[in-house]
Amino acid sequence: MNTKQDLDHQQQPQPGDHDSDQDLPIPSRLRRGLDQQRLLQPADHGSDQDVPLQPQRRPRGFAAAVAAGGGSAVAKGRKEREKEKERTKLRERHRRAITSRMLAGLRQYGNFLLPARADMNDVLAALAREAGWIVEPDGTTFRPSPAPASSIPAAPPPPPPAQLAPFPIRSSDSPLSATSLKNCSIKASLDSQAALLRIDESLSPTSFDSIVVAERDIKSEKYANASPINSPDCVGHDQLMQESTDHKANYAGTSYVPVYAVLTSGIINSYCQLVNPEAVRQELRHLKSLSVDGVVVDCWWGIVEGWSPCKYNWSGYRELFTILREFELKLQVVMAFHENGGNGSGDMPISLPKWVLEIGKDNQDIFFTDREGRRNTECLSWGIDKERVLKGRTGIEVCYDFMRSFRTEFGDLFEEGLISAIEIGLGASGELKYPSFPERMGWRYPGIGEFQCYDKYMQKNLRLAAQSRGHLFWARGPDNAGHYNSRPDETGFFCDKGDYDSYYGRFFLHWYAQTLIDHADQILSLTNLALEGTEIIAKIPAIYWWYRTASHAAELTAGFHNPTNQDGYASIFNMLKKHSVTIKFMCCGPQASMQENEEALADAEALSWQVLNTAWESGLRVAAQSTLPCHVRETYTKILEIAKPRNDPDRHLLSFFTFQQQLSPIIIQREMFLSDLDNFIKCMHGKYRLERPAMMSKVDCFVAIFRFLGLQIEVMQEQSRCSISILFLSLDVAKSSSEIPSIPIIC
Repeated sequence: MNTKQDLDHQQQPQPGDHDSDQDLPIPSRLRRGLDQQRLLQPADHGSDQDVPLQPQRRPRGFAAAVAAGGGSAVAKGRKEREKEKERTKLRERHRRAITSRMLAGLRQYGNFLLPARADMNDVLAALAREAGWIVEPDGTTFRPSPAPASSIPAAPPPPPPAQLAPFPIRSSDSPLSATSLKNCSIKASLDSQAALLRIDESLSPTSFDSIVVAERDIKSEKYANASPINSPDCVGHDQLMQESTDHKANYAGTSYVPVYAVLTSGIINSYCQLVNPEAVRQELRHLKSLSVDGVVVDCWWGIVEGWSPCKYNWSGYRELFTILREFELKLQVVMAFHENGGNGSGDMPISLPKWVLEIGKDNQDIFFTDREGRRNTECLSWGIDKERVLKGRTGIEVCYDFMRSFRTEFGDLFEEGLISAIEIGLGASGELKYPSFPERMGWRYPGIGEFQCYDKYMQKNLRLAAQSRGHLFWARGPDNAGHYNSRPDETGFFCDKGDYDSYYGRFFLHWYAQTLIDHADQILSLTNLALEGTEIIAKIPAIYWWYRTASHAAELTAGFHNPTNQDGYASIFNMLKKHSVTIKFMCCGPQASMQENEEALADAEALSWQVLNTAWESGLRVAAQSTLPCHVRETYTKILEIAKPRNDPDRHLLSFFTFQQQLSPIIIQREMFLSDLDNFIKCMHGKYRLERPAMMSKVDCFVAIFRFLGLQIEVMQEQSRCSISILFLSLDVAKSSSEIPSIPIIC
């Protein structure tokens, strides 16, 4: 027994003997580990006195929301996060779309060699290089150093202003180097770069030179002291010279561009009688003094053939053209097949012929119709171009008969060369477009308008087109295109990724635009027969609101299939090229404020460049006309830039320019209207340098006003005062009086 106990005692491990664990078998080591763990655990696990409890943490943040609100709060938070993600995606897509349009415009219209995956850094670098700056691969940008100056020492620089004290000053004649530019502070460099190279969403694909001039004009005062780009330290002498001459655009010696004036429509009444021949002579005398090349006269279908079909009365126009012959002014005649004064223009109202309106009472489908069935009597529907609903004639035939009658009546004026061109009215307002923006229906700028294709004749053509395509259920107009004053994002058809780009949308818009092209093609084919050998003009509208959206909704409703992924003007101009037509583009006047245009995502400049460049590339002659009476200096400047683009390598020019006469005879703003118009015409003729004249005195104002009224002026200086004697040589009272009356005016 003692021997067995001794053996068991020897097999038990001694405390602190760590080497003995390696000698034990695996089951023994497992039993020993379990025994040691059992010794460490307390005997009673339910006793609070033996094991102290850990304090629980109060839930916070998302866990607290879960504990308080349960699953509803979790679901609500998840939905908010999903909505924010969607909004972020939409904003990112919008920014990418803007960037892609900017890059496409710079490549197409500015000939910028941008890489396929260009970013804003590439755009800034390309614009800077176009402006003459040097951009290194690491981003260092500086102007190239000019040739070394002569040995004549430069004049000492003027003392710097207080705001520019931190910047080093050197002579403006010294060359601008990279070292001097690097010495400028970082903030100042950023300010100067923003002043010259700021790019935002409103920029259009014009040349960079115009952007620089515009930014300098706008921010010249704001950055005069805040940026070193305006200081002698960071401006080369060539740039200073350019800034001093930018406001004097020299058009002397440039090509001659004829200028025409539009006569008011009220000179011929509804009975085709010349209302006031003396007033017409006075207006023509004034235009002759301004060196205007000719005038534009509207021949209204509603007046000449106003009472009976095929009964033409040209008596009033014969008398008017005889007066024009006296002043040796060229004449452009408009074949106006639309009504006048229906859109709040303020002109004398002229309707369609009375016999046509009588037919319309029984058959209202001869007029354009919107989705709600409202008829627009501004012009005839193109659906009746081949329908004999006008006393046995079609819509095309009545236009042809009207033009043939004009050619027969005034054949002598064609032979003399007095009539230089004929403009054909092709739609609403005489322009090639649908009447999709009628103010009588409640349209206001910048509404998208409505499709005008719901008369039975247009619906018949749509049904035939859908049937030939094999989808008869497409024979309908879009039911989610909004109303006249909708915004594109408020409709399911014109919004981004809307139905306009679906299979049905592309089919409908192609048919809608092709109907416009077919109408113009048929009219112009007969025009060349009736007016053979005469220059033909077609007027193209400027629909520039919502141009910076993807769908170009306003252009779509007017008949121009011109979204961002398609050129809607190329097919139209190819058709016009077939008939050797000169297009007259309607320049955009100040129709709305800058804020309204920004809210409407309008871009008149980008539209102008697209239309003009597409027309020139198609080989068309291009002219322009102002939509509003031009009496603003900025309007003249923009028109001159369009008429004679200085940065165009192909040296394109306008064939002629037409401006609308003022409704009021006298306009005095900061400078005189007459002086600005006279200078503008001289610039168009290549005989003048456009400069800002000095402020006119009272005497100059009175002289300009009275000369505008056709009165001879004699200015006499009397000591410290100046009096003006008005000689009424052009008035009837002067003809019957033995003495010439005069009225002295003390200024």
